Amino acid sequence: MAIWNLGSINIDHVYRLQNLPRPGETLAAQDFSMGLGGKGANQTIAAARAGARTLHLGAVGASDSWVVERLAEAGAVTVHIARMDDQATGHAIILVDSGAENAIVIHPGANRAIDETALIATLQEIGPDDTLLIQNETNSQVAAAQAAQARGARVVYSAAPFDLEAVRATLPHVSILAMNAGEAEQLFAGIPGDLPVQGLLITKGSEGAEYRDLRTAQTFRQPSFKVRPVDTTGAGDTFAGYFAAALDEGQDVAAALRLAAAAAALQVTRPGAADAIPLRAEVEAFLADQPI
Repeated sequence: MAIWNLGSINIDHVYRLQNLPRPGETLAAQDFSMGLGGKGANQTIAAARAGARTLHLGAVGASDSWVVERLAEAGAVTVHIARMDDQATGHAIILVDSGAENAIVIHPGANRAIDETALIATLQEIGPDDTLLIQNETNSQVAAAQAAQARGARVVYSAAPFDLEAVRATLPHVSILAMNAGEAEQLFAGIPGDLPVQGLLITKGSEGAEYRDLRTAQTFRQPSFKVRPVDTTGAGDTFAGYFAAALDEGQDVAAALRLAAAAAALQVTRPGAADAIPLRAEVEAFLADQPI
């Protein structure tokens, strides 16, 4: 069993402000920090810290070895991350206000220059007991999903940043589609009717999350755990990574939802994205104090 993640790797530049700027407004930041982020890197670190064997598939600029080292320190297998001389590492400008809301601008860089031929060759090693994670921040999602599906692996697709055409192209090769509530609304408006996936994972922030099993018509709901948020950046990625890791180790959907919700709850109490993702032991200690 293993998690394979075709995932973006970004360097996050985080600016903290009293409020997010309006169009045409210039504001002075109250604080600045730089760290590892990207939906893919966040999900890899979440899955690895949850205890899953996690292999990251991606690319960075050749001068940013520290990024790969950080992923390795979190427990991820990094041998399949390409170093590119002609591309910058992906990066994000993240604005966070005093209420922990955020606005994000992303430059994809190396994330959109992954060698598809090499990627598919690597995925010949994936097996039916494994899971492939994909998001919309890299190239070659469809080819990777096809390759994993052909070898019997579970494919979990985080449809973010939301792009309807990307979703249309990828859905036929997906097992579980993961979205937040806003993305789900866009999906249902753009693709009405039945979806060709086994399940839908919908995160709803402070309202919790739900999993809709489209094979059995069952819906599993998980309330959020009450915490005081500091920074919501990366919460959905933490949820997705922990959820995938729990399924990978054989937990049922209800248990996977509870574990993922606890991990996301802890993550938002800390500043940052990848750096704020908790260890499995921390999540289990948190759950031990929560009512069942």
